[in-house]
Amino acid sequence: MAAYTLPFEKPLLDLQNKIEELRNFSKGQGIDEPQDVARLEAELAETRRDLYARLTPWQKVMVARHPRRPYTRDYIAAFVKDFSELHGDRLISDDQSIVGGLGWIGDHAVMVIGTQKGRDTKSNLACNFGCPFPEGYRKALRLMRLAAKFNVPIVTFIDTPGAFPGLVSEERHIAEAIAVNLREMFRFPVPIVAVVIGEGGSG
Repeated sequence: MAAYTLPFEKPLLDLQNKIEELRNFSKGQGIDEPQDVARLEAELAETRRDLYARLTPWQKVMVARHPRRPYTRDYIAAFVKDFSELHGDRLISDDQSIVGGLGWIGDHAVMVIGTQKGRDTKSNLACNFGCPFPEGYRKALRLMRLAAKFNVPIVTFIDTPGAFPGLVSEERHIAEAIAVNLREMFRFPVPIVAVVIGEGGSG
């Protein structure tokens, strides 16, 4: 059974539960898996295709915010070899909502930078629910400048509700931090690949 299901995914969950019940029954009885399992699996695949082909705009937002989606660290673990994380903006602190470092994708050395959310309350508080502070943007800028210095391509993963809009961000000049990043990214001589893996909020 899925740990978390969106309301419109209930038909999928019902089919998954039926498949699981049949498999558990056949296993408990020591008999071959019934043919109904294959039929239900085909029905599940077709239902999933139809369901996701007809999503409303709000349902698409819900999918983008789904807490079981892979986050930046999941993608790094999946296909970035020898990842060496780099920390801090050298001015304020290390914003954990921004993850970045050097690694290898295939035969290419890359600088990977992405926004990070948490899986539970504790980790969400640690990374501010994926909402960067100004020091997070300055950390990203520091890493991008490092990549440009050594002619290393930049790969970014985007999944954020947006920049943190609180008073502390204004005190540390968040608008300036974002603006400088945009200006400098136009100037870097290395490729920048932006991959949207979830939400693409402002900032």
